[in-house]
Amino acid sequence: MELLENPVRPYAWGSRTVIADLLGESVPSPHPQAEMWLGAHPGDPSRIVRSGGDRASLLEVLTADPEGLLGAERSARWEGRLPFLLKVLAADEPLSLQAHPSLDQAREGFARENAAGIPIDASDRNYRDANHKPELICALTEFHALVGFRDPMETLGLLRALDVPELAPHVELLAAQPGPDGLRALFTTWITLPQAMLDDLVPALQKGAVALAARDNPSGGDWALEARTALELSERYPGDAGVLAALLLNRVVLAPGEALFLPAGNLHAYLAGAGIELMANSDNVLRGGLTPKHVDVPELLRVLDFSSGPPPVHSGQPEGRWTRYDTPAEEFLLRTWQSDDGLTGSLPVPDGGARILLATGGKACVRAGSEVLELPKGAALFLAATDSGVEVESAAPGTQLHLASDAL
Repeated sequence: MELLENPVRPYAWGSRTVIADLLGESVPSPHPQAEMWLGAHPGDPSRIVRSGGDRASLLEVLTADPEGLLGAERSARWEGRLPFLLKVLAADEPLSLQAHPSLDQAREGFARENAAGIPIDASDRNYRDANHKPELICALTEFHALVGFRDPMETLGLLRALDVPELAPHVELLAAQPGPDGLRALFTTWITLPQAMLDDLVPALQKGAVALAARDNPSGGDWALEARTALELSERYPGDAGVLAALLLNRVVLAPGEALFLPAGNLHAYLAGAGIELMANSDNVLRGGLTPKHVDVPELLRVLDFSSGPPPVHSGQPEGRWTRYDTPAEEFLLRTWQSDDGLTGSLPVPDGGARILLATGGKACVRAGSEVLELPKGAALFLAATDSGVEVESAAPGTQLHLASDAL
């Protein structure tokens, strides 16, 4: 049972309050803080805090003794690596439109770019590791996102309600094939438009979105949130093809405790809010717009899944006093627990492999045998496979815990 020190990533879309408040730092922070990483990804591993203040990379500690920390069976299954990456994500501005590859696609793409001699940290590199990146986002605050392709018939309703003459040929393209093939054709058309055409279409869309957002009738009311989203994106990313592509996606609002699972090929963009993100241990991202970063359109089209429909929103299911969020991914499993009064009795922590326990509210006391560690808000512990029989007691009202493990 070891305390962790976790890196914070200062991406421009991040919040100046959420992570700073979580860590007990000055608010607002000097720079945006977008993600706190908890895990052993080679790009930015957590560090174990030893007695006396010494630090050791969690990645290096795992590499030195994978069987001791993961357990023999899990070490063999995960090839000696921690299979998951836990993050606290805090977005004040939209993230890029993106998708993640399947495991086979990641392995092939990583090998291909290595063979081409593209440096791992190159700005035009797509694959920074050989792993896939299915992920779960569980809301800490109200959380807004674009996730997966909307049913084409519903999208036709939105496009017609926008009533943008310049988009009429594109609307008819989807109307002629209101299914996966039509979505692929329209998305491909939009994402490959010459900049001169985008410079005309995006402002035209803005005008239609203004009118739709302000329209006081059932049609305008049905699509008011989507219209406002189009306006916000077009203001932040003028002339960006991703503004058009975003019209094809489901607009989702999560309440705290609700979650979404994003499999390989799911096109998405997180818009605003804070959440716990748990994923396979990867940083592979194929971007499709709403970003100044590298966009590889052919590679993105190779991995995208154009099936459509509303994404299922998960509220978790009880597992004792924990709430458990099951997904199809073997690499990760999220459990959460919250005490409303701070007077609860001892809470058993499920055994099994390496785990990371994070507190996002209140304060807890964690006991493993005769060892007791305090876990205040913002702190995290690494639990090895040998740390069995661990128990937690809330030491303050509103204690909130998140436990990451694999799903084996």
